[in-house]
Amino acid sequence: MTTRPQPNNPLHGITLEAIVTELVDVLGWEELGRRIPIRCFTNDPSVASSLKFLRRTPWARQKVESLYLLVQPPGPV
Repeated sequence: MTTRPQPNNPLHGITLEAIVTELVDVLGWEELGRRIPIRCFTNDPSVASSLKFLRRTPWARQKVESLYLLVQPPGPV
């Protein structure tokens, strides 16, 4: 199976774990929980518990992916 380029998908090739880890590194759990008020970010947060919740909850995953795109600097042109 060949992977096709996806120029219109800025998240192509980025794992959910990488997204959550990057957001925690940039914002910290407290700010992440303030911006997206879900329990996996506000009560005893961890990457593992967040991934479990986000994989089962499409609306929350979409919010996390949108926030990731906002805080990432633009890539090379």
